[in-house]
Amino acid sequence: MSIDRATAAKVAKLARIRVEEADLPALADEFNAILGFIEQLQELNVDDVDPMVSVTPMRLPRRTDVVSDGNQQAAVLANAPDAREGFFAVPKVVE
Repeated sequence: MSIDRATAAKVAKLARIRVEEADLPALADEFNAILGFIEQLQELNVDDVDPMVSVTPMRLPRRTDVVSDGNQQAAVLANAPDAREGFFAVPKVVE
């Protein structure tokens, strides 16, 4: 697949990127270089390659998914300029 000036202009428009008319050939060349690299990668046989998270085999730490209030109410309200009855107090804005 080859990208021409018109396609490069269309991609730039879709990406909301302003590209001067004189810069379109260079942009098309960059797109073609990227597509060439992708074609090179597609030639690799990765059928027997397992997906991995890290270069070292390890299991990611997990925790139980438990809903809680965080036990931080006092610490959070300590930063508030005005707190009443365990909540932030704010001035009334609607009459």
